[in-house]
Amino acid sequence: MISEEAGEMLMVYDDPSNQQSLSLDDGSSTEESHDDTRLSLETNTDTVPYIGQRFATHDAAYQFYSEFAKRCGFSIRRHRTEGKDGIGKGLTRRYFVCHRAGNTPVKAANEGKQQRNRKSSRCGCQAYIRISKSSELGAFEWRVTGFANHHNHELLEPNQVRFLPAYRSISEADKSRILMFAKTRISVQQMMRLLELEKCVEPGYLPFTEKDVRNLLQSFRKIDSEDESIDLLRICRNIKDKEPDFKFEYLLDSNNRLENIAWSYASSIESYDVFGDAVVFDTTHRLTAIDMPLGIWIGVNNYGTPCFFGCVILREENLRSLSWALKAFLGFMNGKAPQTMLTDQNMCLKEAMAAEMPSTKHALCIWMIVAKFPSWFNAVLGDRYNDWKAEFHRLYNLESIEDFELGWRDMVTSFGLHANRHIANLYALRSLWALPYLRSHFFAGMMAIGHSKSINAFIQRFLIAQTRLPHFVEQFKDQAAEQQIMQQNLQNINLKTGAPMESHAASVLTPYAFSKLQEQLVLAAHYASFQMEDGFLVRHHTKLEGGRKVYWMPREGIISCSCHQFELSGILCRHTLRVLSTGNCFQIPERYLPVRWRRVTGTPPSKLVRDPQRNHSENVQLLRNMVSSLISESGKSKERLEIATEGVSMLLSRIREQPVSSTHGNAIQRNV
Repeated sequence: MISEEAGEMLMVYDDPSNQQSLSLDDGSSTEESHDDTRLSLETNTDTVPYIGQRFATHDAAYQFYSEFAKRCGFSIRRHRTEGKDGIGKGLTRRYFVCHRAGNTPVKAANEGKQQRNRKSSRCGCQAYIRISKSSELGAFEWRVTGFANHHNHELLEPNQVRFLPAYRSISEADKSRILMFAKTRISVQQMMRLLELEKCVEPGYLPFTEKDVRNLLQSFRKIDSEDESIDLLRICRNIKDKEPDFKFEYLLDSNNRLENIAWSYASSIESYDVFGDAVVFDTTHRLTAIDMPLGIWIGVNNYGTPCFFGCVILREENLRSLSWALKAFLGFMNGKAPQTMLTDQNMCLKEAMAAEMPSTKHALCIWMIVAKFPSWFNAVLGDRYNDWKAEFHRLYNLESIEDFELGWRDMVTSFGLHANRHIANLYALRSLWALPYLRSHFFAGMMAIGHSKSINAFIQRFLIAQTRLPHFVEQFKDQAAEQQIMQQNLQNINLKTGAPMESHAASVLTPYAFSKLQEQLVLAAHYASFQMEDGFLVRHHTKLEGGRKVYWMPREGIISCSCHQFELSGILCRHTLRVLSTGNCFQIPERYLPVRWRRVTGTPPSKLVRDPQRNHSENVQLLRNMVSSLISESGKSKERLEIATEGVSMLLSRIREQPVSSTHGNAIQRNV
């Protein structure tokens, strides 16, 4: 849409005395006139250009046309300059055109250089204004001799046009603030929020975008990125020499420069073996020291804390590089792909995952999407933004696809968002982020919007070390030990219901997983169950309609619910727990206490020790880990300590009855 007064001008005006063909694909010079002409004219109060309109300078004409364009929903650029033959007095005619005028010339392919496939906004628009230099009474002035306001593209709304590059700028004061923020190593998103607070503006209303800030920060850089990347490769090689189980892959370009590099530690690979069912691949950060995109693979362990699986640094975040990264990650993990992987809204990554991990369910991180809402919708919705956001969260958490579809249409209509491109894009990708489409897939609780805080804090801890590359690479190997100490300091659990199922779950699950199950157990007491021909109907005791359908086969030990919470999180829901309780079930079936949420994870210890592929030193390390867990768990109560002391005493007696191998005995002494 365009303004009413501009709408009246959708016609071409041309001064017959000064006609000349206009080719917007022309590559004529756009140099400024160096005339020192000055002219004092009355201030022009007109808001729409017209033939014969006069300006003291061509810059004044440009400024006037730019303001007109902003009101109408487009921006302009200087296009062509001309001089009259034989006069020899420099510039005599200028063209200012719509920013979408002309067509982008096709670049010649260069086999030795990778081409950037960036979409052009130019579409051959013919809107323009022409000004010509004239002299009256000995003074020079610029007069409008041609004007066309025909556009072959959609014009932007006032709250959208301000995002065009021509209307975005970073003041010198803001540049200084951004440079100061950069020295503290905070993220660009955090910089934007701080500047919004300082200027008392709503999110999304700064006169520049995150991309502008990133471009500015890149111009601030004084480090030779090529030397830094060489250091990174040398660091990984040094770690490999010291720790043979450390894994890294890299790719050099035709000029023998580092293009991509990925790495993972042995402890990370061990964690992935148990907790690699659901993975977040966060590619939204950059390694500032060498100005390259950074990707981190993260999961959640049995205590609900993030765990590092691997890291990759790429020169370009394109399909080729992302495919290479996924191949490297699978190589680290012995070809084992995760069940699910959460990523940012990156179409290249979507294609790469379909090709390299076809069996993995790809989904979009909801917290990465929600983080963009202020810049997408705050200006569009104004005072209704918070109401819209609450409705979005309600739709996101629905269980039924049909309810989601109906609710989405009502939301779009209610808030007038039919033409909003972000809404259209979200709807097109709904099967990748909306819970109604994803409830049958396991995400270890990472689809919860609130889970982003712990993951973001986890990532930021690593990004702080960017100024020292050795620290940045080596810090990942220490995170497992730090997490173990943190987990051992967790508070004791408290039983709330007194139900046998609660006591049973508390003895098996970690405090984190048990707290999630306990929430459902407490809520289950508020639900009623009704046996039907093909299962149970469970609903809140205050409701007379609706409910969830629960199917239970006691002999097989199988139970399922239409809400699919167990499939999504690995924790039984209140509906199934209610049915189990009314069916006189006093323990939670074994299959519904997943290994990944238990205090002791992995396969049974007897099988681990007898693993023919595991050498003696690895078995000793395994035993050491088990003893550490035994001490931390036993010290939490007097009763536990007594049981552990008695059990270990009996175990030691049995062990001392066994013969000792001299080779293994020496190996144990060396490892102690």
